[in-house]
Amino acid sequence: MKLHEKLLLKGDHVCPWWLAYTFDNPLRRIFHKPEKTLGPYLQTGMTAVDLGCGMGYFSIAMAEIVGENGLVIAVDIQQKMLDVVARRASSRGVRDRIQLHRCESDAIGLTRRVDFALTFWMVHEVPNKGRFMGQVRSLLKPGGKYLLVEPKFHIGAAKFENILQDAASGGFETLSSPAIALSRAVLYQNPIQ
Repeated sequence: MKLHEKLLLKGDHVCPWWLAYTFDNPLRRIFHKPEKTLGPYLQTGMTAVDLGCGMGYFSIAMAEIVGENGLVIAVDIQQKMLDVVARRASSRGVRDRIQLHRCESDAIGLTRRVDFALTFWMVHEVPNKGRFMGQVRSLLKPGGKYLLVEPKFHIGAAKFENILQDAASGGFETLSSPAIALSRAVLYQNPIQ
């Protein structure tokens, strides 16, 4: 792998916790307004999961949307990310609505069923995407929605298509392709049996 590819984190990797500060900051609201991005899919009282939550940019907004009777499970493989989520959620007054969960590289490790799942700019980091998609689907209640979002500047169309094939193999129904800045996105639904 060439030096520029290493610096741009090309190939299999997990985004280092310290690098998350470069895109998880107040300027991000220019491109990604969580209320606008997630509002159509979340309602008060829902249970949602933010897989690969990073520092909680979307987790905290999700907790505000689902309200006092809702719950957001913030999942990440790095404890430092979860520590930041806890601190930020406390300062925003939503810590009681967020359950932190540290996953393994090959297993989400949750059994609770959810109404909505989000993966924002993280599926490309997962080593076994097919297995991961099966785990995401098993978390969703029948009719539950899953929003998959990947960065355009980092994941080309061919790689994104491979991710979509893994999702289709996982049994998801495609609902739409929402327009999200700097991203490629698909909204899925867990079929109602």
